[in-house]
Amino acid sequence: MTSMRERMLAGERYVADDPEIVADLDRAARLAERFNRSPADDPQGRLAALRDLLGSVGEDAQVRPPLHCDYGWQTHLGDRSFVNFNAVLLDVARITIGADVQIGPNVQLLTATHPVEAGARRAKWEAAQPITIGDNVWLGGGVIVLAGVTVGENTVVGAGAVVTRDLPPNVVAVGNPARVIRTLQ
Repeated sequence: MTSMRERMLAGERYVADDPEIVADLDRAARLAERFNRSPADDPQGRLAALRDLLGSVGEDAQVRPPLHCDYGWQTHLGDRSFVNFNAVLLDVARITIGADVQIGPNVQLLTATHPVEAGARRAKWEAAQPITIGDNVWLGGGVIVLAGVTVGENTVVGAGAVVTRDLPPNVVAVGNPARVIRTLQ
């Protein structure tokens, strides 16, 4: 028999009130609070708090608080990437952010999903699919990336776009749902 946490990590439906899952959520809440309250004049302390929270933090990566996440350890931030204020990283599944990525304020990366069937939702079943953001991507302010999406390298996503499906490398995408409007050289 598999635990709810094992089901969650396998991408299967699970119920989040499992004690193992709740312990992980509590850990992330404490670490996020520590990061979000870290003094601006203590960059090393802030970085240490971020490294304790996230699964990995690349060289010269920066995150501006506040940062909100479910687990933290499911999020991996690449070298020289920048995450602006008020990011929401629902990292029920893995979130991989490549190198040299620029993430604007109020961006949401949402791996969590819920059943369409009312009975399954009432029973508190949920699931998740990973999100991958390629190298050198720019997500404008307020972008929302949904579960299971990959954004290809060098792609620019315009402010306020809702990314519901994969975007190829080297394009500009805008709108809701996001659509490619231009190819980049």
